[in-house]
Amino acid sequence: MESNRQMKFRILVLVLVSFFMKDCASDTFPKAQRVAWSSINFKSMLTWSPKPTNYSYTVEFSELGQDRQRTPHCIKSMDTECDLTAELKNLKAYYSADILSEPMRGVSSDLVEFPHVRSEKFSPYHDTVIGRPEFTIEVSDDKRKMTLRVTDVPTALFNDRNKRLNIRDVFGDDLLYKVYYRKAKSTGKKEMTNKSSIIELMDLDKGESYCFNIQAYLPFRAPQDKQLGELSNIQCSPEGETSFFEEYGMGVIVGAILIIILIIIAIIIVIVMCCRRRKQAKNTGKEGLPLNGV
Repeated sequence: MESNRQMKFRILVLVLVSFFMKDCASDTFPKAQRVAWSSINFKSMLTWSPKPTNYSYTVEFSELGQDRQRTPHCIKSMDTECDLTAELKNLKAYYSADILSEPMRGVSSDLVEFPHVRSEKFSPYHDTVIGRPEFTIEVSDDKRKMTLRVTDVPTALFNDRNKRLNIRDVFGDDLLYKVYYRKAKSTGKKEMTNKSSIIELMDLDKGESYCFNIQAYLPFRAPQDKQLGELSNIQCSPEGETSFFEEYGMGVIVGAILIIILIIIAIIIVIVMCCRRRKQAKNTGKEGLPLNGV
């Protein structure tokens, strides 16, 4: 009985010591706060606060369910961010990270376990934000078709030959584009989805200027607010030059010609009538003169 009591007492002491040690550690090495992932075009950063004073931070990360890893530039660091772009090699996997509050380099501590905070899970493939694309507009000779050539956004990733990858290289057929367009002189907007980076719009109104916005579209993502990339700057096609006949139409032109002809005929009639009246007036004046020598 006595031995059991002593055992329980020792366990209680160990628990209390552990509790106070952790509480003391939290005061000496404050835990990181506001831990968040930030990723655009696969440039993936882990950020947190506050800025350390007399302690440092170490980041440990892993795929979910796998062993923790460390990256050299985020061990006992005085920064509040860690670039993990090159470390998250399996882009479709989900990762989590722990931020440990530790002594600065060259400073020792008796603590075995340091205060730490775990991040939310993160997947580069499913969570990175896609930046705004750039594109050019080509107008066909008949001015009824426009071709948008989208430049696939470059990423922060490189292949084995050190060539920078773009989002088409990474997503392949998973990448679509949403196109929003309208007439330059209208507010009504239409949209379409396209699988290619070369987008053709057919049967447009001839000679009209159209304005476009484009954004990357990843329909496989959930939730929906992660499916769309940043919206491009608006671009408008040049206003087409239309001929005189296209501008006014044949009906208007024929009507104008008829009116002009009628006006000319009316002017001719008036001139002819005026000439006749003058001639008649002269003849009348001659008949009224007396005959000389009678």
